[in-house]
Amino acid sequence: MDQEQQAGAELAPQTLEQALALLARRDAQLAALRSEQQAWVHAVSHDLRAPLRHVLAFNPLIAELLQSPHPGAEELEEALGFLHTMDQSAQRMAAMFDGLLQLARATRQALSWQAVDLAPLLHSLKQQLESAAPGRNIVWRLPEACPVVQADPQLLEQALRAALSNALKFSRGVPQACIQVGVSLSDDGLAIAVSDNGVGFDEARADRLFGIFQRMHREAEFEGVGTGLALVRSICRRHGGEASIHGQNGLGCELRLGWPQPR
Repeated sequence: MDQEQQAGAELAPQTLEQALALLARRDAQLAALRSEQQAWVHAVSHDLRAPLRHVLAFNPLIAELLQSPHPGAEELEEALGFLHTMDQSAQRMAAMFDGLLQLARATRQALSWQAVDLAPLLHSLKQQLESAAPGRNIVWRLPEACPVVQADPQLLEQALRAALSNALKFSRGVPQACIQVGVSLSDDGLAIAVSDNGVGFDEARADRLFGIFQRMHREAEFEGVGTGLALVRSICRRHGGEASIHGQNGLGCELRLGWPQPR
């Protein structure tokens, strides 16, 4: 029996009420899986086609501009503009494929439940992200001591990296960014909250943020292709939990993630 099966055995229901609750959770997980599969189909059939259309559309235009034996400066400048757009589209498509591959690995790799000390993991991620953002005025509020939790270490690190990166990115425009992490462990399981004082968003559209390639802001404002939160939610669901996000325009946001702990 592997570790994922062992965890399932440890969580085996002891009463009819627990069994019904477990069935309800599994039904919800299956529904979430079907939703994720539909999102994948949409992403591949629709979102990935957008940058490809740029490449396919501008290629014949460039050929037409350069058909003249002696194209003028205006034609050359226009062709260079098309080439630049094609290059940007190709780079975006590559980033989208990278995001999809990361999601696929997180969804398919075997789950390995282990004891993880969150405090050193959070501080290590903080140092890595801070070194990649030189010159930023950032206040980090991380717990000095955290409970040891049960999770897949690799997937947990990916989820926390994505959550902290998201908070760091969307607080870039404030004079002093504040990134805060809260951790609690109770009978309900592990709960982690990552909050920031960044641009925030319209909470009425919160669920949309977890979709693949879904964004609230223009790419010119904030880089990225929109797979970070989808990755966080997928990892939470792999552990039998969920992720949610709350915020207001101009007042930052709080990303919450967690899952039950094996007994």
